Amino acid sequence: MKRLCSLLLCLSVLLGPTAAFADHRSIYNTPYPQSIRVAIREARPNGDPNPRGRIIYVKTVGFDDYVVNSLPNEWVPSWHQESLQAGAMAVKMFAWYKVLHPTKLDGWEFDLDNTTNFQTYREGNRFKESDEAHWRVRNLAYTMPDGTIVELNYRAGIEQNPNWQYRNANMMAQWGSRYWADRGQNMLQILQWYYQGRALNRVPNL
Repeated sequence: MKRLCSLLLCLSVLLGPTAAFADHRSIYNTPYPQSIRVAIREARPNGDPNPRGRIIYVKTVGFDDYVVNSLPNEWVPSWHQESLQAGAMAVKMFAWYKVLHPTKLDGWEFDLDNTTNFQTYREGNRFKESDEAHWRVRNLAYTMPDGTIVELNYRAGIEQNPNWQYRNANMMAQWGSRYWADRGQNMLQILQWYYQGRALNRVPNL
């Protein structure tokens, strides 16, 4: 504890107290987002969002609307509900982190775009199962033990495989979440398996 306090004190001296604690955004000092700014990029000829397309405009959408319109593009709605809930947590925490760390690019400022550069967002693309997963975990957050909001990253991974390689990288495998859910693991067990040193907390006043 003394070593940690000394480090923080040194940072505050070198950078100033505001800079030293600028990134310490937690669920206890940062309200649950009401909205998120999504950069809409040009689509490919087949209509899919193009990660390399130019930004056409930035749209402000409700935060919950963003999650439920993104989750079905990242997790398959027919997967086990526990896998979908783990996915809902990852999509939500990734987005929450980005709200706190916006991007400036080509004269635009936004929180994330609608493509695989971040998470794929398609307005109106919703399913009962994925909606249910989000609302079941909406008042929960998967953070550092002290509540600090961190980015929950994930990758597709390999089908029918636990994807050990991602566990070591603190990254969830989408297919791995299905693998574990199909074998009886619940949402929290799945998150704990992939993300080390994190904790499930209730979001205050939500």
